[in-house]
Amino acid sequence: MILPRAPGVGHRPVFLASAALQIGCGTAFLGEVVMESEGRIHFGIEALAVLALWTGAAITLYGMARLIRRNDSVERQLDAATGAFHAIMEQNFDRWGLTPSEREVAILSIKGVGNGEIAAMRNTREGTVKAQTSAVYRKAGVSGRAELLSLFLDDLVEGIPVPTGVAEAPRTS
Repeated sequence: MILPRAPGVGHRPVFLASAALQIGCGTAFLGEVVMESEGRIHFGIEALAVLALWTGAAITLYGMARLIRRNDSVERQLDAATGAFHAIMEQNFDRWGLTPSEREVAILSIKGVGNGEIAAMRNTREGTVKAQTSAVYRKAGVSGRAELLSLFLDDLVEGIPVPTGVAEAPRTS
């Protein structure tokens, strides 16, 4: 189930409101139980139900806290990976001597944007974009978009051990 969330707002308020609602309902239910406690068996059963409701709220809060910690950790790792990928791109662009226009075209190309769309986004002709992508490929020493992306991925995963029994592929750069 996907929880509703406003832009820029996490799921914390939704989880906290849910737990607060459970606790509030349990408290109201307990008040009702105490007021109507004519028989001890009936009171005991309803008191156990209130305890179960509060336990459910506590479990919800505990699970929420764990999920939030995990989510924060994953977001930090994603930010680090994004930063590392950007740094690798910039280092290669510098090494290859790409112009600012070639850098823009290379980034959009890596993101999977087609030449026609790049031309429209940059308010230029498709032929200009083709010439710029060709210049990027030539300077990078690759033959196309897939090889260009492969260069960055190779750099990003460098140092990750290859599984035992698998021969390592030769580097292309």
